[in-house]
Amino acid sequence: MADEVGRGTSTFDGLALAWAIVEHLHDKVGARTLFATHYHQLTDLAERLSGVTNRSVAVREWQDEIVFLHKIVEGGTDRSYGIHVARLAGAPKDLLARAKAILFDLEEDAEHLAPKIAGPAKGEGGAGAQQLNLFAAQPTAVERELKALKLDAMTPLEALMTLKELQDRL
Repeated sequence: MADEVGRGTSTFDGLALAWAIVEHLHDKVGARTLFATHYHQLTDLAERLSGVTNRSVAVREWQDEIVFLHKIVEGGTDRSYGIHVARLAGAPKDLLARAKAILFDLEEDAEHLAPKIAGPAKGEGGAGAQQLNLFAAQPTAVERELKALKLDAMTPLEALMTLKELQDRL
């Protein structure tokens, strides 16, 4: 079991260490290992390394609340629940609102982390160079956030405040 490899370091150091350790365990050691990580970018390694699979804890979201279902399911997750957990722990509302705003700003700058993990899919050999489409417009962070909103789970006031925050960021 390897738990939270890379914690206590900078984001890039931690991600680099965790990534290299997964590859080492897969390619050199070959041991069956449970590898717990907070780096979402590492879930892409399951597409590249034949012996890697993802599992995550099932979570139910309802009206901007989360419930951990105490069940392990197949696949990774593309979300973190740190701010939700902080709310469950009793963090002040203004602190949580500020954390959400900072998170959105950080996520805008972090887009370059995930693409570099991509490599040949399982069963493919070689470097697997990819052709980029020069004409496909990539969605902005604000567009991605708008698409991910669960409007049915928001109060009208939450929806209005979120819309105002996104508008201000444009």
